[in-house]
Amino acid sequence: MDKDNKDFDTGTESEESFEDLLNQSNAGPVHLNPGEKVEAAVIKISKEWVFIDIGGKSEGYIAIDEFLDDEGDITIKEGDTISAYFLSSRNNEMLFATRLNGNTMGNEYLEEAYHNRIPVEGLVEKEIKGGYGVKIAGNIHAFCPYSQMGLNRVENADQYIGRHLTFKIIEYGEKGRKLIISNRIVLKEERQEQKDALKESLEEGMTVSGEITSIRKFGAFVDIGGVEGLVPVSEISWGRVDDINSLLSVGQKVDVAIKKLDWENDKFSFSLKETLPDPWNNVVLKYPEGSSHKGKVARLAPFGAFVTLEPGIDGLVHISDLGKGNFSTFYECINTIPHSLFPYLTRNNIHNYP
Repeated sequence: MDKDNKDFDTGTESEESFEDLLNQSNAGPVHLNPGEKVEAAVIKISKEWVFIDIGGKSEGYIAIDEFLDDEGDITIKEGDTISAYFLSSRNNEMLFATRLNGNTMGNEYLEEAYHNRIPVEGLVEKEIKGGYGVKIAGNIHAFCPYSQMGLNRVENADQYIGRHLTFKIIEYGEKGRKLIISNRIVLKEERQEQKDALKESLEEGMTVSGEITSIRKFGAFVDIGGVEGLVPVSEISWGRVDDINSLLSVGQKVDVAIKKLDWENDKFSFSLKETLPDPWNNVVLKYPEGSSHKGKVARLAPFGAFVTLEPGIDGLVHISDLGKGNFSTFYECINTIPHSLFPYLTRNNIHNYP
């Protein structure tokens, strides 16, 4: 019985596989319009070209230079799926590009790149009035305004000079002699893709890695790769934070816990302190009743003084335990004590201060 079923199942699978192969063999070549974007599998990598399978009986090729990193290493492998733009068909061979550059003879396809929003690679050559002079597709000059360079306002114009960046053509005039390009559009599209991917994977309570992008009086903004969120000053440390810049700096790598994800309003809240050990977990063992410790007077109240033993651990010294004299006398005394001596004011020695 089992054997019969097994043979029956195997026969069915064979029939299905044969049907798939038959359909594939009968499929005609794929027709594409210049500028059309496809998702394709890498089937072969040679010294000069990357060959892709776009379905049916159609294959395409892309210059391998588009997949080399700064060290000259190939960033893809056979079997990977990539996105590419169709450029042209010659001798039954279909040329694709992930972006236009000199090696793909991009100057022949600049108008296609403009109409179909194909990325172009460019070298930022110099700063000119209102922006940058950029050489794209090998030898074509274009203009990128300050407002279209980078994601944020350009603070240091020289930081882009000499860099190879990716742009999109936003104005095509005078048969290609007047080109205005944007790097910001490319970066925003990339961030949106990253954000869409994060939306599927992020959950509140997770710990993620990021980089501090800016610091304000109310907190620090952290970019986790597609999403930028705020770490409020109250979530930076377990202790009181008087100066954020003394603890954090722009560009610093940090781990943060996700507090809130508001995708509709594009607001995200993170916490640094939740990735750090909670000092209250060991407070009973570290500060048992009857033990003596040094602390810093953090603030005064009509009923006593709050003393910080360590960041995040504050205790109250009641006015009745502050020593001889009334509280007004104590308050006047505190105002005469140099700030540098505050850490040494403890429950046991405050009344001994001269």
